Amino acid sequence: MKVAIYARVSTDDKGQDPLNQLLQLRDFAARQGWRVSHEYTDETSAKNGERSGFKQLWADVEKHRFDLLLFWSLDRLTREGTYKTLTYLQRLTGAGIKFKSYTEQYIDSLGAFSDAIIGVLAAVAAQERIRVSERTKAGLARVRAQGTRLGRPNAQVDVRKLRNLRARGETLRSIAKKLRISPALVCQKLKNAE
Repeated sequence: MKVAIYARVSTDDKGQDPLNQLLQLRDFAARQGWRVSHEYTDETSAKNGERSGFKQLWADVEKHRFDLLLFWSLDRLTREGTYKTLTYLQRLTGAGIKFKSYTEQYIDSLGAFSDAIIGVLAAVAAQERIRVSERTKAGLARVRAQGTRLGRPNAQVDVRKLRNLRARGETLRSIAKKLRISPALVCQKLKNAE
């Protein structure tokens, strides 16, 4: 089995070196009889996917360059939240690539419980999305209650100008282009002006 290893330390992990993880992950792979074909490392925060080693990993996933991704722990792979983590694991599964966390024995798609693990993570991710949505709605309600108007500002349209352009035979689309508004807004303003 061809194995890829991913190791990451954060810039906040003062003095940490991804080599600490790599040595143990290499040793573990060797004991399993796996051949390590690729290693990816990052020394940055995992708050998003904009990490050079992480990006290269996904480029190689697309090319199916390995059969299993071995990583130290989920928080070393990503800290983008449960939903994004689930998305990454599903992306691996969809590409036919297994995954295993070295320190979290239950995060292992090689075992009999791989579908159950994905199911549990999916349920947690769904709850996380609901909580984020609820917090967003609560924040918007608070802002509205304080009198702040949300959304795009109303477009200021000179209805006389609209009528004059239309009277000269201009199409709704050409009027909209000249006034930098949508054709639907031109139509609505003309209709309201009647």
